[in-house]
Parts: sequence; structure tokens; C-alpha cells
Amino acid sequence: MTAIALNLSPELEQKLRLEAAKAGIDLDRYIVNTLEERLLSHSTLKKATEADLLQQINIGFSAETWEQYHHLIAKRHAETLSPEEREDLIYLSDRLEKLNVIRIQALIQLANLRNQPLSDLMPTLGIGPNPEVLDYA
Repeated sequence: MTAIALNLSPELEQKLRLEAAKAGIDLDRYIVNTLEERLLSHSTLKKATEADLLQQINIGFSAETWEQYHHLIAKRHAETLSPEEREDLIYLSDRLEKLNVIRIQALIQLANLRNQPLSDLMPTLGIGPNPEVLDYA
């Protein structure tokens, strides 16, 4: 992986560190995730190739982030969620929603590109309802 040095204002650096801590991930991973989300959301606005769209459809949380998300959901159900954990859960839920919007936009574009209904495309990609991820904060 290539290293890139950034000159950030102290305020921006502090905000990035705070958001990374809320997400429970290191600063570098948080910055990369944020850039990927931002770039992928903008790339849905332009005409994309099928490969680009499939890449966007497959984006998601890392296994570590899913584990943290499910742990927080379980604590919420057990009513043992601290105020800080509640904020973390809201943050992760917001990120998940943004990723899902990107995925849905890419699915729609791919269905249009293939000239087929979305309801036909999704099963061919192995995509169906997943009740596990429908439990937002």
C-alpha cells in the first residue's frame, strides 16, 4: 500500500480522530473507509462500467466492524447500552445506511445497463433480504 502524507488543520485532525474512535477503528482505516465511501458515492453519479457497479454492490463493513455492530445491537436489546455505545451504534447504523444507498444505486444502474428488472437481477447476484442487517439503531 502506498503512503500519502496529508497536511490537516488541527481541528480536522481532531475530528477525524474522534470519529475513528467512535467507530472503534484506527485512524488510517477510518480515513480510507471515508474516502472509499465518498468516492464510490460520487462514482454512482457518472456512467459506470459493469465491473465498477459490481465493485460498488459488494462494498460493505469489514468482519471486525460487523462484529462490533452486532455486539452493540445485542447490548441494546439487553438494555445495557451505555450512552457512548449508543452513539457508536448510531454512527455505525448511519454508515451502513450510506453504504446501502450506494449499493442500491449501483444495483439500479446495473439493472438498467443489463436492461433487466431489478427483481430479476438481484437473485442472479445472490442478493436477497437479509434480516440480520435490517436491525438499525
